[in-house]
Amino acid sequence: MSSRWAALAVIFVTRTSMGFQFQSIAAVAPFLVEDLRLSYAQAGLMMGLYMLPGVVVSLPSGMLGQRFGNRRVALWGLALMVAGGLVTGWSGGFAVACAGRVVSGIGGILLNLLLAKMVADWFRDKEIATAMSVMLSAWPFGLALALLTLGGVAASASWRASVFATVAAAALSLALLAWLYRDPPDLPSAADGARLNLSLPLHAWGLSCTAGLGWSLLNAGFIDLVSFAPAFLIAGGTSVAWAGVLVSLTLWVSIVSVPLGGWIADRIGHSNLVIVFGCLGAAVPMALLPLLPGAALWLILSGLLMSGAPGVFMALLPRAVDREHLATSLGVFYTVYYLGMAMAQPLAGSARDLTGSPAMPLYVAAALMAATVLTLWPFRWLERQPVEVARV
Repeated sequence: MSSRWAALAVIFVTRTSMGFQFQSIAAVAPFLVEDLRLSYAQAGLMMGLYMLPGVVVSLPSGMLGQRFGNRRVALWGLALMVAGGLVTGWSGGFAVACAGRVVSGIGGILLNLLLAKMVADWFRDKEIATAMSVMLSAWPFGLALALLTLGGVAASASWRASVFATVAAAALSLALLAWLYRDPPDLPSAADGARLNLSLPLHAWGLSCTAGLGWSLLNAGFIDLVSFAPAFLIAGGTSVAWAGVLVSLTLWVSIVSVPLGGWIADRIGHSNLVIVFGCLGAAVPMALLPLLPGAALWLILSGLLMSGAPGVFMALLPRAVDREHLATSLGVFYTVYYLGMAMAQPLAGSARDLTGSPAMPLYVAAALMAATVLTLWPFRWLERQPVEVARV
């Protein structure tokens, strides 16, 4: 497969399976809490554990892809997602379920970083915001599928059946990636390539950490919304199935709005304005959801107003660092990102436990989304500075 758009299609399907598995715990949380006798803080921890290994795995992930090849390491990631999902689905208690989530999370982290690198390799010279936006829209597509289907599966069968459905999706993605995807022809081979090297210019370290912080805030706000909005709606009397359908509206809208926003941003520029408008615009309906009637309206607006911000933000680092340092820079970027994401859902779950209010996680989500814009100015300032020769 040599067409960059065909390669992007395989990447989209593969990343969808990651979002589908990640969201499985949030989609079946009421059943999981009852069956395993958990608190919502523990359920939030199980959600966040999928991201926690990224703190230590992300940086070596980039180097492993550079050393052994993007596709091969992404296949390892999918295999771990399958194994971890099986452990979680067969678990009889909190500790074993958490262990399965950690294994799945390690696989997802390997996969996530390498898929971003694959897109950057195919689209670095043009239309990168559009391509990144398409890749990123696979995540909400997977989340939406989980919300739309897994709650109903858990209600009619069990939460374990829902987890096993995500295992099947990861196995299908593994087969597709192995069979159809190849790296771009002008990419240096792993054999030519790269040493396991942590060396980065100080300038690249600063850009990677700042961009990673902003990316974690943006995603944490979005994930807290779709993870805890179903419980908020259920507490207000909405059925489990219908709550999943309502929250999935945010995701379905973003599946269209995010790639469209990236395509527009590639053509009109003004990336700073796109990011600021998208993050602040999405934060407002998130905060209004618990305060005003019309949940469907606020959920749709959250996905619509975010628009091009994710794709443009994700394109910041590939545009700012050279190709030689991109794999390691993405490793640093994702290390910071996963640290923030691992903290976000336990924070939102604890906010509910402490206050007793199912609305509190939604206010946390809005605050995190709005805070994303605060990272844009230091990133742009660092981008304008001369590149340091010193390396770390």
